[in-house]
Amino acid sequence: MLYIVIPVFNRRAYTRACLLSLREQTRADFRIIVVDDGSTDGTDVMLTNEFPEVEVVTGDGKLFWTAGVNAGIRRALTHEASRLLTLNNDVLVPPDFVENMLLWADRRPDALLGALELDAATGQPIYGGERVNWRNNTSQYLLAELPETRRHGLHPVTYLPGRGLLIPLRVIQEIGLFDEQRLPHYLADYDYTSVARQHGFPVFCNYDAPLSTYPDESGQQQTRRHRSFRGYYQHLFGIRGGGNLRNFTHFALRNCPPRYMPYYLLNGYARRLVGYFLH
Repeated sequence: MLYIVIPVFNRRAYTRACLLSLREQTRADFRIIVVDDGSTDGTDVMLTNEFPEVEVVTGDGKLFWTAGVNAGIRRALTHEASRLLTLNNDVLVPPDFVENMLLWADRRPDALLGALELDAATGQPIYGGERVNWRNNTSQYLLAELPETRRHGLHPVTYLPGRGLLIPLRVIQEIGLFDEQRLPHYLADYDYTSVARQHGFPVFCNYDAPLSTYPDESGQQQTRRHRSFRGYYQHLFGIRGGGNLRNFTHFALRNCPPRYMPYYLLNGYARRLVGYFLH
């Protein structure tokens, strides 16, 4: 059985819209677990009254993304889940999303599968995976390389975000859960999928299973939109900071080949130190 795990903290309207889109799926052989990490906007009441089919795991407001996802996965494992799919609450999925994820999961049962991301406002593709060149810390973004005639099926990538990530049970049995101790929020998804790939599990972006996102609503974009010294500090050192130096260091040490490590680290630090002011 597929279990969909959605960590949430407030933003009730996004959660409602996401869950309503999941109700419209052409396949219904899945269950949903929402991890509500201490929301104060009535999310708990909405879930109880409007979505009785959803199982809720509650947190104390200190889980952040990684521990929230892990809490949901642990609950799913008690129900003998055979596949897990992590999903953010600020996404919308088309009716055939689960069907097309499971179709490819049946064909590639050991693979981790991510989703093609569309801008919810325009419907245009905005992220279709990337392949990293560790030597010079650059990425080949597949959307820039693939003509529209090839934007279907599976395409191998270096890592994947957790906004729509299907994980076979065997992966969890071999490498465990996400690293909530060292990567409590950002980079935990990229780290997990990269580590899985190093253990021999294929990692693909599934172009047949798009979902819609709101790119301007991410924490990184909002921090950069209102630049300040405090925002810069949070960018580099805060748990939700997209440029968190400690998180980046841990990610690099676990994933970058040793011979490329010095340049990768120096280049990455420089990008994070100045990138806050450039975007």
